[in-house]
Amino acid sequence: MSANIQENLKFEVMFTVTPSAFDVNYQYSEALHWISITGCALSVVGLSVTALYQIITRKSRGGSPTLLVVNVCISMTVFYLLFLFGINNPVEHVNVAKMSGENIVPESDHHKYSDQGPCTAFTALLQYFLLLTFTWNTLYGINVFLLFKNSVSGTPSWFPLVAMAVGWGLPAVIVGISLGSTYRVEEPLGYRQEEFCWLASVDHNQKFSIKKPMFWGFVLPLLLMLISNTAILLHFSYKICRTNPNLNRSGKTSLKKKMMSSFSLAVMLGLSWVTGYILLITQEKNLKFILSVVFCLLNTTQGVQIFILFALRPFLNSNPAILNYLHAPEIGFHKKSFFLWKNKIPESNDSYKSTDGDSP
Repeated sequence: MSANIQENLKFEVMFTVTPSAFDVNYQYSEALHWISITGCALSVVGLSVTALYQIITRKSRGGSPTLLVVNVCISMTVFYLLFLFGINNPVEHVNVAKMSGENIVPESDHHKYSDQGPCTAFTALLQYFLLLTFTWNTLYGINVFLLFKNSVSGTPSWFPLVAMAVGWGLPAVIVGISLGSTYRVEEPLGYRQEEFCWLASVDHNQKFSIKKPMFWGFVLPLLLMLISNTAILLHFSYKICRTNPNLNRSGKTSLKKKMMSSFSLAVMLGLSWVTGYILLITQEKNLKFILSVVFCLLNTTQGVQIFILFALRPFLNSNPAILNYLHAPEIGFHKKSFFLWKNKIPESNDSYKSTDGDSP
């Protein structure tokens, strides 16, 4: 891999499993680099504001939703920061094979480096906080499911404590198993990659291996969470859309709100990460590049999406005066009637057409 590519930050590295995957469209590498940096930076700001807003307004929605959203924001913020400052390995090993007239594999190709630098620690932290984010996403979905199931009594009283234990404990168990079974000080590449501080994914033949921690320490648990989150979203959408099927004006407004609720839940559940699995199995280079761009755009800006849907939108809805102030000025249409009969004094009949009606 060239030094130029290695210096770039590209978010799709989370689902890149072979070195050859980086051969796609070198000329667009800088674009993906800036998409990743800009999206992650904006998401960090958006998530921080969202967490603060949720804490300040917690009395209006109860304890459980606030607890879940704040933990999602915290874990996702730390993950983005770790990605920005720790995904590239600061330690570079350069192997120089000596020229030999014999047809043998150079000894340098079998050489193993002992662990140096903070790359392994960054890998473990990235794995933990990404799994932590999706665990809290799933717990948020479970909370929504329980609210629908117990619409009268609400979320069970035991749920917040169980959520705290599972939310912070389950990712730690997965990371601990990954480290304990694959990491050795004298051979760190059993756990992580060399170029990037991320989980190892390929065997000695540069083929994706299900024995590597990338599969069972990230891809598999994340897939199970996404499947459960998709099922929760479908259940939620079915429950809110099966009532009030009328197509009148109020029905349309209600349908719009229901669609927005489903979209908000999809964003919070992290379902845009499904594109990563499509990227994982795609072999065609042009399609892989397109998916890389889509994956970067959707998932580096997930924090911005959460800010818009869970902080900015509720704030504007609770302060309609701000929306009215931001609206374009309305112009009244003047209308005047005239009488054209002879010897009849025209009687002024001024009126103004109202434009204060409800928007469609």
